Amino acid sequence: MAVLWLIAILAMACMTTLRVISFDMEIATAKVHGSRARQMAEMGIAIGSNPAVKRSDPILRQLNAETGEGFEAKVVSEGGRFNINSILMQGDKELLTSMFVNWGLDVADAQGVIDSLIDWIDTDDDEQMKGAEKKFYEGIGRINQPFNHPFYDLSEMSLVRGMELVEAVRPDWRNWFTIWSSGGLDLNEATPELIAAAAEVPAEQAEIIPETVAGMDGIKDTTDDVPFQNPSAALDLLGIDPQGRPDLSRRFTTNDSTTRVESIGYAEGVKRKISIIIRNRTGKPALLERTEEIIP
Repeated sequence: MAVLWLIAILAMACMTTLRVISFDMEIATAKVHGSRARQMAEMGIAIGSNPAVKRSDPILRQLNAETGEGFEAKVVSEGGRFNINSILMQGDKELLTSMFVNWGLDVADAQGVIDSLIDWIDTDDDEQMKGAEKKFYEGIGRINQPFNHPFYDLSEMSLVRGMELVEAVRPDWRNWFTIWSSGGLDLNEATPELIAAAAEVPAEQAEIIPETVAGMDGIKDTTDDVPFQNPSAALDLLGIDPQGRPDLSRRFTTNDSTTRVESIGYAEGVKRKISIIIRNRTGKPALLERTEEIIP
């Protein structure tokens, strides 16, 4: 019996050792493949950052069917998003209010979030009517807040009182905002949904802007594109008088020089994503931000 028990214990020990070795091998393999996927993503970033490469260039997508390695990169304008710092500094509460209410917040909650956002970036300790300053954050155990400077990262917005309400009704709110564009919403780059929010028109009406930019073939980033050279021409198409509505006109711009390059690298089923934001890609580029993430 003792011999049988000893054999059983040794068998269990061997099985445990084999499992540990197998697990370690899987981790090592994942690291190797992850490193290779990251290299592929870096290749996409290098190509996408080259000013000679156009946004529709097929060289941005390379995949080896035999090895499963490659990358997919895309180049987009950061001007196609709302610059939250610019909106708050201009005091454009009407834009944010209509946006948050359309997302599902009631007016009172929307105003509270907006006032709290303004309090977060202003340099004083005076609360907006429904805002939150140092006293409020200390009351919930958070010291040295608000930061009293413009947002340095979109993740900071999540720290502001009331942003959890925005998160609940619009989990993808980060896709609407940036801190890196030159200011106004670029009419040549924004989606109809964002243009409609800023122009105070239905999204169906706003579709005429990207359709016009895409040109005769209806495909963006091709040779027949007709980008607007100034916001006035686009607003005329929407039936908006820039002189009569200067509050709407100042929300827009054209030909923003800030660019986002995103690249996803592939290797043996593993994916890694690298994103960078650069200014003056076609001139003297300046790197503004770089992020890396693991994609499941």
